Amino acid sequence: MADDEGASPREQLMEACRRNNTELLSAVLATKALHNNPDAVAAFLNSTTDALGQSALHVAAQYGSYEVLDLVLDQEGVEIDGQEVRDGDTCLHRAVRYCSALAKGEWEDGKAVVEILVDAGCDPRIRNKAKLRAIDLVDPRNKDLRSVLQTAEMAATMSSDIVNEDEDAPDGPGSESD
Repeated sequence: MADDEGASPREQLMEACRRNNTELLSAVLATKALHNNPDAVAAFLNSTTDALGQSALHVAAQYGSYEVLDLVLDQEGVEIDGQEVRDGDTCLHRAVRYCSALAKGEWEDGKAVVEILVDAGCDPRIRNKAKLRAIDLVDPRNKDLRSVLQTAEMAATMSSDIVNEDEDAPDGPGSESD
């Protein structure tokens, strides 16, 4: 006998990500098990994958679902740099692939998808299984997108190079004299 309950929360989540359907996503996140429970929402979003091992962020990025990405990224505790099983892509890789497949006149829309992920803190230095960073997937003619990713890489590298020299001396410089 067929299940009469309809699509599962996992199926609804993935469909919302594919179709940029914020109403469906909001309905899923408002279910009894997830409503007003940030830890449960994060666990659901981080552990739910499609048949190819892609998270909600991967699917939304792959389809250019900007509004859904915005809503998912607003959820506390969402893993933004997870790598999918098949290719090892992050959601940023998927967003760049999406943008690179667009016609030149649609590049601004694709760039917005990449920018929302970069602004959320996605690490552009992560390499997939083919040893490619997101910037390596950019259409060579798309100089604006390349610039966004170069800036993000530079910022990520510089922020990881910062050394707190005052760690050993919380009260200021030490003095050898008494």
